[in-house]
Amino acid sequence: MSEFDDDAEGLGDKEFEEILKRFEEMTAGGQAHFFDADDIADVIDYYLQWVNYDMAKKAIDFGLERYPFSSIIKIRYAQYLSSQHYTHEALNVLNEVEQIERNNFELYMARGYIYSQMGLGEQAIENFKSALPLADRKDEVYIALGIEFLNEDKPNDALYYLKKAVKINPRNEMALNELSLCFDLTGRSSEAIPFFEQYIDSHPYSYFAWFNLGIAYSRLGLFEKSIEAYDYALAINEQFSSAYFNKANSLAQLNRFEEAIEVYRETFKYEEHEPATYYYIGECYENLNRFEEALVNYNKCVKLDPANADAWLGIGVVLDALNRLTEGIHYVKKAIEINPNEPEYWYVFAEVQEKLGFIEEASQAYQRVIELDYSDYDVWLDYSRLLHHNNDLSDAIGTLFEGIKKFPDVAELYYRAAILVMLDNQRKESLHLIEKALSMDYEKHNEIFEYAPLLKNDAEILNLISAYRK
Repeated sequence: MSEFDDDAEGLGDKEFEEILKRFEEMTAGGQAHFFDADDIADVIDYYLQWVNYDMAKKAIDFGLERYPFSSIIKIRYAQYLSSQHYTHEALNVLNEVEQIERNNFELYMARGYIYSQMGLGEQAIENFKSALPLADRKDEVYIALGIEFLNEDKPNDALYYLKKAVKINPRNEMALNELSLCFDLTGRSSEAIPFFEQYIDSHPYSYFAWFNLGIAYSRLGLFEKSIEAYDYALAINEQFSSAYFNKANSLAQLNRFEEAIEVYRETFKYEEHEPATYYYIGECYENLNRFEEALVNYNKCVKLDPANADAWLGIGVVLDALNRLTEGIHYVKKAIEINPNEPEYWYVFAEVQEKLGFIEEASQAYQRVIELDYSDYDVWLDYSRLLHHNNDLSDAIGTLFEGIKKFPDVAELYYRAAILVMLDNQRKESLHLIEKALSMDYEKHNEIFEYAPLLKNDAEILNLISAYRK
């Protein structure tokens, strides 16, 4: 029974509840009851969905004993085997089914999912395509194909099938969500907006469509419009916690941190308290310089999710802001232990070590940031400053030139290099670097005097700057 089938009888209806009750009474030692093969298949399916593998196996054993040739029970058995990672055994069971019943929709779907689990995308796609002509609800198959093409890093193919799924079943929420992801992965976020707007014209009360329109706007940095779309989703379904969460994210992007905190808290009314929500609330408080409240929320996050490295880092940063740096460094180290390959964590660690006066440790941490291919140029400025201020002018200059190789279009690196080269008595080279930087970004020439105020009296530098003044 498909989870996407709006018209099918669900596993929670009264008829099934009675079947499940009779089965559990029987397995608990009560009297025997009659169940047909479809009843048992539904019972197995229920237990598999709720990850109750012990009861699923009891239902499988009962079913196979009474209906040893039932295709549907064998298919459920294969699904159970794959859930226990016995994928080859599961495929053997499905091959047996295929010898008896080739035109079985669930056979090909189950085999497709097993191949997907094994990372064999082409075989998975082949089986999903075999299921298509046998499907009563083709949208389920189109979604399976779309997701598998996503797994195969073929988002354009995924987009094709997910659009087909939405076309034949516009109410399919999973198809809408996966389609939204596809627009992003294909770099076609701008196409998502007219798509969902057109969809909303036909289905104005689809809160999922409004939600995905909000996502499309936020991906393009149109946060005001994204908030408006999330508000429409919430007007239709006020219990839609994901819309509150995303709306809060958009508010935070607009630096409307007070409002964001209130909206994040709305999610707690409709879902379990998620650690990520506490993290983002903490981040908002941190941006508001309300460090004690930030600390409370970061701690709530790590209590619920001890592996949340960002929250551990947040605690360290906030303790630094509260002048509790020697305590805070412990939490920065904790973040690095959890995720040792995150350059941002090492960057904070370098800054903390530098503040504490541990220059060698700070230097090593800056080197680690660079090794991890940090995506911004500022680490080269900070590392060179550390070296320069600790009487290592030569390495400071070398560091900046390495930074220039990586970021050849960043004027700040040239301005800083010019200063240090000037201090190294290489005046001609320094003036050449200043001229280069001025041609790249005149407006940033004050970088020279902020770092080295004494150069305000250097006539040759002032003349150069004057020559480039527009």
